[in-house]
Amino acid sequence: MVPEQVERYQRIDAQTFDLRSFFEQFNGKAGYALFYLLTSNAKDFLKKVIKNITLIEAAGGVVENEQGEYLFIYRNHKWDLPKGKLEKDEKKKVAAVREVEEECGIKVSSIGKKICITYHTYKAKGEVILKRTYWYRMNFAGEGELKPQLEEGITKVLWFKREQTAPIVKNTFPSIIDVLVKLELLKDKVAPL
Repeated sequence: MVPEQVERYQRIDAQTFDLRSFFEQFNGKAGYALFYLLTSNAKDFLKKVIKNITLIEAAGGVVENEQGEYLFIYRNHKWDLPKGKLEKDEKKKVAAVREVEEECGIKVSSIGKKICITYHTYKAKGEVILKRTYWYRMNFAGEGELKPQLEEGITKVLWFKREQTAPIVKNTFPSIIDVLVKLELLKDKVAPL
């Protein structure tokens, strides 16, 4: 499917696409660009990409409290949502709750449906990694002080109302924008020109 506002995107050839090369070409460049590729079978294409790279599975949550506020973390100078790697044989929902509780110092009251799956790349020990993250809706009905997990690079854990998310959008990752759009906390993932 061709994205809306296609003129803002650069098309990539699916036949010659190599994630490692693509990452190396664009990693560290100022700003960010939007890309898309078309393929007749997205599942087969993704399997091909994953076959040539290290895949890490993770899970996280978008936590809403009783006041209609959403929980965000500030990690390594960027706003983010709590998430982390699945442990061996751990179920996705269990991992999502564990990661939220560890990174934010809260006790999740309930977990809801899966929101979406995102993918992002980064480099660790000289290797390009693809991380697949399963995102879930969560609720918090308790009280208590938020406590950032400092050893994970988290320096702040804060609640934000929907209308207060502008500073987050200006300093977060494209995959987090995708989650916020899916939840309708944002209307459009394409920033104005």
